[in-house]
Amino acid sequence: MIVEMVEEARSMLVLEEVTVEDLVDVGSDKKGGGRRGDDTKEAAAGRVDSEECLAPPANFAMVDYGIYRSGFPEPANFGYLDSLGLRTIVYLCPEPYPEANADYVRSRGIRLCQFGIDGSKEPFVKISKDTMMHALRVLLDVRNHPILIHCKRGKHRTGCLVGCFRKLQSWCLASVFEEYQRHAAAKTRVSDLRFIEAFDISSMSQCLLGAIYRYHGLGSRARRLGYHENSS
Repeated sequence: MIVEMVEEARSMLVLEEVTVEDLVDVGSDKKGGGRRGDDTKEAAAGRVDSEECLAPPANFAMVDYGIYRSGFPEPANFGYLDSLGLRTIVYLCPEPYPEANADYVRSRGIRLCQFGIDGSKEPFVKISKDTMMHALRVLLDVRNHPILIHCKRGKHRTGCLVGCFRKLQSWCLASVFEEYQRHAAAKTRVSDLRFIEAFDISSMSQCLLGAIYRYHGLGSRARRLGYHENSS
């Protein structure tokens, strides 16, 4: 009796062999002759391709509403940049813009503003205060938004510009330095931190005359930053 029960149990555990063709047929619409399995695979592949096209540049981050930062965008990142609807790119390197990138900004009607800041390697190399002020003026003008700031790796020159911008937002130096170090990682440069600390935001009163800028500060409270000719 026990032997018969064991044999019966074994017979119930025998699985019907399923071939690859059978698995494909399971996903097919046999009535309509369609291949829903194939359609599903193609749709999934399409989603993967779409996601791959939206790869952000290295070291990418949102600085504030309508303001972004990154390393140098590669052609593979152009699809992602399209999703930002950029009006302006602030390029902080002295080297000419690569042809592929120049063609991209022309084809999208993006304004390219180049401020040639040499890489500030140790020991301390002085960054031009005037150049930084002009770059800030472009950054602060809401008519240029959405705007992307980038250098080669989005660490040092970009970090200095964003650091000065944070001082205009009344960030404490500890928070400014923490943000800089988060993007620079092991490549943090004391010279950049010194420049940010020494940058005098009161000198922006002349640089920002007539500039239009609206941003969201800490606590999502809308503010307006700028100087008017009759407010001296």
